[in-house]
This record gives sequence, C-alpha cells and structure tokens, in this order.
Amino acid sequence: MHALPASGPSSPPGPPRGADHDVAILGAGIAGSLLAAILSRNGVKTVLIDAGTHPRFAVGESTIPYTSVMLRILAARYGVPEIAHLSHFSTMRSKVSSNSGQKRNFGFVYHREGRPQVPEEINQFVIPVALSTESHMFRQDVDAYMFNVALRHGALPRLNTRVTDVDIDGSGVTLGVENGPAVRARYVVDAGGHNSPLARKFGLRDEVPQQRTHSRTLFTHMIGVRPYDDCPAGRGHDNPSPWHQGTLHHVFDGGWLWVIPFDNHRGATNRLCSVGLTLDPRRHPKTDVPPEREFAAFLERFPDIAPQFKDARAARPWVSTGRLQYSSRQVVGDRFCLTSHAAGFVDALYSRGLTNTTDVVNSLAWRLIEAARDDDFSAERFAHVEILQQGLVRAHDDVVASSFTSFRDYGMWNATFRMWALGTVLGTLNAQDALVRFQRTRDPLIWRELEAQPHPGALFPASVGFNKVTEAAWAACRDVEAGLMTPDRATGELFDLLQDDSYAPPPFGLHDPGNRFYNPNPARMLRTMHWARRGSAAPDTGPVVAGALGGFLRSRFHRNA
Repeated sequence: MHALPASGPSSPPGPPRGADHDVAILGAGIAGSLLAAILSRNGVKTVLIDAGTHPRFAVGESTIPYTSVMLRILAARYGVPEIAHLSHFSTMRSKVSSNSGQKRNFGFVYHREGRPQVPEEINQFVIPVALSTESHMFRQDVDAYMFNVALRHGALPRLNTRVTDVDIDGSGVTLGVENGPAVRARYVVDAGGHNSPLARKFGLRDEVPQQRTHSRTLFTHMIGVRPYDDCPAGRGHDNPSPWHQGTLHHVFDGGWLWVIPFDNHRGATNRLCSVGLTLDPRRHPKTDVPPEREFAAFLERFPDIAPQFKDARAARPWVSTGRLQYSSRQVVGDRFCLTSHAAGFVDALYSRGLTNTTDVVNSLAWRLIEAARDDDFSAERFAHVEILQQGLVRAHDDVVASSFTSFRDYGMWNATFRMWALGTVLGTLNAQDALVRFQRTRDPLIWRELEAQPHPGALFPASVGFNKVTEAAWAACRDVEAGLMTPDRATGELFDLLQDDSYAPPPFGLHDPGNRFYNPNPARMLRTMHWARRGSAAPDTGPVVAGALGGFLRSRFHRNA
C-alpha cells in the first residue's frame, strides 16, 4: 500500500450492495467532523450520526503547538485546507469564529492553601509569536464550523439521531436508531466520547481504569473574570507574557484550576471565560455540595486566587463530574474503531485532548480510504491505530499523574514542568520536521516514516533515548507517590536528567532551576539549530530539531525579504 497524495485519491468504488455508506461515524463533534471531512473529500461515502445538534457547549478549548502542526498536516496530507484554519489564531478569528480567544502562553502559578502566593513560584511556557499564536477555541462555534466543512465535502448528516443498537457481521455494520430506519455501512467509527455506543455494546471499557491519574472536575463558562495580571498577586509577577494572553493554570497540592479567556484580543466579540477546577478525589472527595458552592469554598481557602473571581458569575450551569479517567481494553476490532475520547480519557492538564484526536485521525483516515478502495476492512489493517491510541493514553497519563504528585512541592513541580516542556517542544519539532519535508518534496512516504517511529503516542515518539529519560523521570515521581523517595531527592534526580544536553538544548535553559520561563525567540531558536547541527544532540534528535527550525527560519526570512 502507498500513502495518499495531498490532492486525495480517486474515488473508491462505493459501498457494496446492502450497505448505504462506506463509513458511519458516531459523534459529530470536532473529532467525528474532522474525520468525516477528510473521508468525504477523498471519495469515501460517509454518514455522520449524532444524538444532538449544533451549536452546543463543549470544553477542551485550549490548543497547543503540536495540535496546530497536526492540523496543518491533516490539511496538507488529505487536501482539506479548511482544517488549517484551526491552526492559527489569525485564521481562527477571520475564517472560523471571532468568539475564540488567543493563546500566547501556558501559565502556571503555584499556591499553598491559606497562604499568600510566593511571586517567584511561577512558570511560563511562552509560544513564539513569530512561529504561531495558538487559540482558545470557542468550541460551539468551532465544532459547528468543522461539521459544516464535513457536509461541504459530501458527508451525509444524521443529527438528532440516537443509536440504539450496533450489529456487526461479515459484510458490514447495522446501526439501529430511534425513530428511523437502520443505517447500514461497511465500517463504523465511534467518536462519541465517554458515552461510546460501541464500548457499551461490546463491553470494551476496563472495569478499573488503567490510568494512575485520579481526578474529577467542576466547570462552566463565566463572565466578569478579572485578568490575573490586574489582581494584587499577579501584579507582583515578572512573567514575560501577560497571564491573560494565555491559558492560566493555578496549581496547588491536590489539583489545579484552569482559566481560559475568550476576550483577550483586540476585536474580541466574546466576554466569556472558561473556568474549571480539577481535584484529586482521594484528597478532595466529591460530596453532595452543589458545584458552585464547592467552587466558592475553594476560593475562600486560596486568598490569592479569589480576587480574580470577585465579580465573576456563571453564564451557564456548573457541571460536576465523578472520576474523569476511563480506558478501554480494546479500541479496534472487526469493522470498528473507537477514537480518542471514545477510547479513553486522562485529564485536561496540558491540553492534549485535541492533540490525541488529531494523531488518531491522521493514522485512521488513510487506512479507511484505502480499505474502502480495496473493500478490505480487516482488523489487521488497523492494528497500528490500537497501538497508537493506547500509547497516547499511557503517555498522557504518565505526565499528568507525575504532575499531580509534584503539585505537593514547588521544587518538584518546577522540575516536572520542564520535563513536560522539553517533551512537548521536541514532539512538536518532530511533527513540524515531517511537514517541512513534505511541503518541500511532496513525498507521501514521509507520513509512513512518521508513523513508524519507535514510541507511538509518546511526547517525542522518534527517540528511544529521550523516552528512557522520561521513563526515569516518571519513575522518580512514582517513588514519591509511593513514599519511597522525598520530593527533594526527586527534584534533584529530575534536574540531573535535564542536564543531559543531548536531548535538552542548552539555549532552552531548562537545566537551570532559577530560569522559570521557557521563552523562545528567533535568536534562541537559531542557537538551538546550531546546537542540533554541531553534533551535540543525540542522533535521533539533532536532525529533527535542525530540520524543523531550519524550515521555520527559512520561511520567516522569505516572509521578511
């Protein structure tokens, strides 16, 4: 089999007699609509089924650079340029929704219950404006946009259609639905999230979730949330990028609080702010207290968070969950696949939900296109999707569980933050390098090489050595959780790992505990490219970093010429 050209293949022959569609997708949110747009654009007869309608409330609003690169890859690889509009704040605002916000940083402010915030205990990951400005997606607009893109490319919509039964036989899938005739397709993809019809029908959920992370959350959209930069504690900080221009995380022993504004740019049309409090239920058990009262009680315990919400009020009812984590023992089978949040979920920390979605869509889409062409939907053909999906859950769980453990001590959190930052930067450059090479050569085999890297789903899947570094880091965090190591000792071990300049580029400054900000600029990026080319970097890291940064710097030079 060969990878698909960017312009898309010729149309498959269409479903055989007895099947109305090649692929049925359950769930018309962003995951299902992305996949439906790609399949329909490439000649696969696709039906998009959802129990609800658009627009509708959803969280998972914060993008990260890796997600944006993957969105550009999907657009280029499968010939759906509308997907790329989600990858830059400028096109998000002009082409998709002015109700979305901008994201120029990941901000983390560390707190201790009942005590003033220490100004030096902050961290920030600044997104290079010259490279890209990320977005705070106003999901009801963004999801509706992507749904309509899928329809524009030929997907058949079936909204207000609840699936009541799933039957799979040797030639296809029959979906029983309320108030209508059954739907017949050759393959079914479940993008329905936690309430996955396939997981329920075939008993695919693990009785005990595989994840080490334990968290629950309460969330809403609020109006009147004050920028933290204008609060007494925030005014005393020396962060390089204003908190209000990014995704702000208030972190503390036992949990974290997100603040995602949509009004943080000139011309903003949306005064709402997404707010969510995430807690370890082993430390903070759920009670019958209404979520708005639980949130108010939380603010009373943290004097330097409370001023941000002094005049805030909920714009929609609060949602309070039980434990967030769930996993599936199997996500791929004969004529079916569960994608991303239908397969499992960890936590919103680090905004990897949409990232994992784009990874799975990229791996699944070309297989479905070729399967429809060949009339071969055997489970073996989709085996890599199973490996990738399970790897994504494990990798995200490792970093989130380690972060929750490190929240008990700022020194340890200061080190764990850097391990995540290093992994996400290298992973982003890995994907960017593939995109740069594809744009230069139009060689579709590049995507197969990307998929064949040794650690599917990891933060930086290309490197065996780097994954040994992160495994050692997460092991130290597990030892702290088990009481086998003190946070101070774990902090020392983590910073020792960050001294390895074959994976941690010295210009990043992540090896220095006193450098609390990852703040790249063109000069630092140029020094990092020289580091990668001089031979100091590991063989599985240097070419990736040099290729991605070289492509970026060349494009920037041409834009300014």
